[in-house]
Amino acid sequence: MAMPTILIIEDEQELVRVLRSYLEQAGFNVLSALRGDTGLTTWESSKPDLVILDLNLPGIDGLDVARAIRRKADTPIIMLTARVEETDRLIGLELGADDYVTKPFSPREVVARVRAVLRRSGGEGRSTKLIRVYDLEIDLEAHSVVRDGKEIDLTPTEFVILETLAGQPGRVFSRLQLLETTQGSTYEGYERTIDAHIKNLRGKLELDPKNPRYVETVFGVGYRMPKP
Repeated sequence: MAMPTILIIEDEQELVRVLRSYLEQAGFNVLSALRGDTGLTTWESSKPDLVILDLNLPGIDGLDVARAIRRKADTPIIMLTARVEETDRLIGLELGADDYVTKPFSPREVVARVRAVLRRSGGEGRSTKLIRVYDLEIDLEAHSVVRDGKEIDLTPTEFVILETLAGQPGRVFSRLQLLETTQGSTYEGYERTIDAHIKNLRGKLELDPKNPRYVETVFGVGYRMPKP
């Protein structure tokens, strides 16, 4: 089996060196770019399995890089942010980033996040089965969602949230429960990040996101998919 390729787009050369070392030791191929524009070019030419993306970059900033990637593909993205960049972090999640790591961080934590996101994107560990609810067909093996014969493109994190809700219609999941489902033991406890993913998911699924059919808000508690 080919080793997954990770693209690091980060302008701190020492940080790139450290991350490359840890990721290569963990069995990944690693590419890197020190600027946003060259990083985007590298992404387009190499089609990596995951991108580790800093927000503050020369050339093109990280948010614009994320926008450009999301316009063309659902490549998993893990953002690197400073703790003072909460607003940018939320914007990044709304653009479709799957996870974020705040600086300073442990390189081992980044490796764990990479593995977790790749498991979600590849469907590793899931059984071969379909979930059919309403007019949605959710294929856990193929990691796909189809409605009326048309596939709906979801990021790995959006897919896991939908899979969780659709797997138990009527059950209310708290933000923390959904966060743990998507990030496992590596989550940082910032529960409101789930709201950004839910907003994106509704934008792709719902005919009228303001009056959702598939993903309901249970105020003060969390989210659920109503029973058909």
